[in-house]
Amino acid sequence: MLRRLSVIGGWTLVSRLFGFLRDLVMASVLGAGLLADAFLIAFRLPNHFRAIVAEGAFNAAFVPTYAATLERDGPERAARFRSQMLSWLMLVNLVLLALALIATGWLVFLLAPGLGTGAEGVRDLAIDLTRITFPYLLCMSVVTLMSGVLNAERKFAAAAAAPVLLNVAMIAAFFSVQWFPDAAHAAAWGTLVGGVLQVILLTAAVARAGLGFSLPLPRRDGEVALFFKRLGPALLTAGVVQVAVFADTILASFLPTGALAHLAYADRLYQLPLGVIGIALGTAILPEIGRDAGVGAEDKARRVMDRGLRICLIIGLPIALAMAFLGEEAIRVLFQRGAFDAAATAGSAAVLSAYAVALPAALAIRTLVAAFNGRGDMTTPLKALAGATVVNVALKALFSADHGAAGLAMGTSAGVWIYAVTLYVLCRKRGYVSPFAVADMVFVPLAAGSMVLVLWNIDLLVAPMLAFLSLLPVLAQGLVWLLSAAILSFGAYFLVFAAGTILLRWAKRG
Repeated sequence: MLRRLSVIGGWTLVSRLFGFLRDLVMASVLGAGLLADAFLIAFRLPNHFRAIVAEGAFNAAFVPTYAATLERDGPERAARFRSQMLSWLMLVNLVLLALALIATGWLVFLLAPGLGTGAEGVRDLAIDLTRITFPYLLCMSVVTLMSGVLNAERKFAAAAAAPVLLNVAMIAAFFSVQWFPDAAHAAAWGTLVGGVLQVILLTAAVARAGLGFSLPLPRRDGEVALFFKRLGPALLTAGVVQVAVFADTILASFLPTGALAHLAYADRLYQLPLGVIGIALGTAILPEIGRDAGVGAEDKARRVMDRGLRICLIIGLPIALAMAFLGEEAIRVLFQRGAFDAAATAGSAAVLSAYAVALPAALAIRTLVAAFNGRGDMTTPLKALAGATVVNVALKALFSADHGAAGLAMGTSAGVWIYAVTLYVLCRKRGYVSPFAVADMVFVPLAAGSMVLVLWNIDLLVAPMLAFLSLLPVLAQGLVWLLSAAILSFGAYFLVFAAGTILLRWAKRG
């Protein structure tokens, strides 16, 4: 599992780094003002639908079904199944695209009813941009299907590398902004081109792997019928997730200008560990659970889950602490230039601190959900998520009144913890995970305490380097300071954790 995690996580890290570069350019060009808000609405709309009809629901229903079909019935039956899925995806997406292009204004109003109340032309700009970005949904649906097929075949590299192309396309568009009406239009066209490039890459990857597709007339029998049976609860689950995301966008549209941008820039940092660790783990674990549970190898499936959750806790806790203590400095160094000012840094940092509270739980969610989805159970995660989302949305509305965008993030963190704890308790009751070994994890809080001590005194510890830092360019000064703080704090954490683990092993042997 670690080898697969390294492939997925490695490419995801490359994608996130290119995403940071994209956001550096976007922050400088778009800032956190009206153009940024209009583009972010246009960017979120197809991504909301993608999370519902493509990546979220589709993956949850398709990957375990395809993996089990491949393991049980062989490659020929699996090939017919994946071709049927391509036909169904094309049909659904073309219908959605036609409806979206006809009713773009209504979609923008539903997503951001408060957009443009204090500025002329922002809503019209968002509508124009959405008409450019919405076909991105069709591209990503095809990419999701091909990625699922490759992942089930234990070929992870191309699917993990594909998002790099979106970031490259958007960066190129920003550097070609003089050819567009404004930077927001450049970003929108860059998004669409990035989607097309990802389709080309994945098409080449499945062809190279000998995993051909055809476009038969859509039928609803055999594995396709089982897929649709699982898809219903999965769609509801993905829809409930998007309720919380929609709530963020709707409530943020009534907050002062820049709230949407503060959420977006903080989310960029928050999503880095989620993508490199949480999503990568879930992606690697889902087909394994589907394959093991499909042939009755429950002990093997349980060991996979145990390793995944242990990784989430051991790595997630120090990252959360680093975000809470170093987040504002990271945002200042990475984004504060051009149109992105000190106020935007402060607003984004407050959001990031609120997100950091739930990072360990957020990392574990994809792994916990895989325990159910891999066994064809789409209903249990839906029920747990529905309860967590009610609390999530209620707290967003309550906290945003006094804390603005940071209040939205507080509500998100509360909902994430409720969802993760509920899933874990259910996994324990059903025997999907082993009992929590407190003795094996006793040194995690001690390691975390050592890290907090270092972070609390980080200025004092880095002070001997100030004379050297003053010789560097401003951006390099900030990056070296952040790197030094990260090395010292993470070094303290893992040194204490490693020492404690070694002592524990010696004690057991004695």
